Amino acid sequence: MDVYTLVILVVTSLLTIVGFRNRTFFCRYLFSTDAILRLRQWDRIVSSAFLHADWMHLLFNMLTFYFFAPYLTASIGALRMLLIYFSAIIGGNLLSLFAYRRDSSYTAVGASGGVTGVLYAAIALDPHIGIMIMFIPIAIPGWLFAILYLLYSLYGMRTSLGNIGHTAHLGGALVGFALALGFYPELFMENILFVGLIALPLLVFGYMLLKNNHNKRI
Repeated sequence: MDVYTLVILVVTSLLTIVGFRNRTFFCRYLFSTDAILRLRQWDRIVSSAFLHADWMHLLFNMLTFYFFAPYLTASIGALRMLLIYFSAIIGGNLLSLFAYRRDSSYTAVGASGGVTGVLYAAIALDPHIGIMIMFIPIAIPGWLFAILYLLYSLYGMRTSLGNIGHTAHLGGALVGFALALGFYPELFMENILFVGLIALPLLVFGYMLLKNNHNKRI
C-alpha cells in the first residue's frame, strides 16, 4: 500500500471515530445544504467525506478505497489519484447541493463520492478489471459492474431508496470516469463500446436532474 492511500485511510478513520464520540464535531462538519448555502460553510463539502454514519459505512468505503486507490497510484501516479479522489468528493457533493438546494433539511456524510470516483477511474483505465461483490463467488468485469451500479443509483435516486447519497455517488462516478479519460484520451477509442455503455446511464442521470430542476421551476 502506498503512503497516500494509507494517510487517507488513517485520517478518515480517525476523524470518523471522533465524529462518533463527539456529536457537536459531527454536526459541524457534515454536509448540510442549509449550513452551506445559508451560513456559507463551504468547508463541509470536503469535511463531510471524513465522517461516516456508522462502522459498516466506514468499513465499506475504506475497503473499496484500499483495493482500488493503490491500483490508480501505480497506473497514473499518486498526484493524479489524489486529484481524482478529492475532485470526485467535491463534484459529487456540489451535485448533491444543486439537487437538494431547496431542501434545507438535507444532510449527508461519507467518502462515497470520492471512493466511487476512484473506482470508476480504475474501470475507465481497465474495463475488464475484476470486481468482487459480497456473496458472489466470482469477479465480474468492471464495465458490467459500472453499468449495474449506475442503474441501481439512478433507481435509488428516483425512489429515495435507503439512507444513501445516490446523487453524490453518481457525481463522483462521473468525475472519476471523466478525469481518467481526460488523462488518457486514447482509452476512449480503445474502449469506445464500454465507454459508451457506461456513459449512457450518466447521460440519463443528467437528463433526470435537469428535468426535475425544470419541473420545480414551473
